[in-house]
Amino acid sequence: MTDDTQGVENRRRIAAAAAAALLVAGLVLVMFVLPAEYGVDPLGTGARVGLVELGVVGQEVAALEAAAQETGIDQVAIIVSQDRAYQEETVEFAVAAGEGMEYKYRLDQGEALLYAWTATGPVNYELHAEPDGAPRGYAQSYELRQGVSQASGTLTAPFPGIHGWFWENLSDEEITVTLTAAGFYNVSHEFRAGSPVINKMFQ
Repeated sequence: MTDDTQGVENRRRIAAAAAAALLVAGLVLVMFVLPAEYGVDPLGTGARVGLVELGVVGQEVAALEAAAQETGIDQVAIIVSQDRAYQEETVEFAVAAGEGMEYKYRLDQGEALLYAWTATGPVNYELHAEPDGAPRGYAQSYELRQGVSQASGTLTAPFPGIHGWFWENLSDEEITVTLTAAGFYNVSHEFRAGSPVINKMFQ
């Protein structure tokens, strides 16, 4: 086989491999990405594996966030009336080596939560929420960081649901997380793997 013939054959193989890769990528896009991200399911595979519902919820959340970002300062309410009492608490959690836990507050859309937490050692954490009515296992992530020992800020809930933190202790020693939070929440939930959920009611 001549060099020219070999070169043509190599180009054909490369072209065939590229075409196959594009075909696979297209199928993945149509069968999984579109249903999960956008709620679009032209082949019906997303509905069969439960991805369409995730996509619809994701689009609703994205629409709420976009609407909030587009709202001009002249349209922002300065005072938001609340029927519930103002709450504040400081709580401590012991997180064993190699374990994690969650602590979340129930907030309605538009309610604000002021918070600050510290840990006696570095942790991985995620600030996230579970919207009311979302499929089981769906969560909207706000902030995700690794190897930190403190964080603080203000969260304004873009939708009703439970909003809070997951802390993971990857060290070989127990750490203590101290959280201070304030707002108009009326319920908190503490989640630990293998343990019942601890629900706290605020008057």
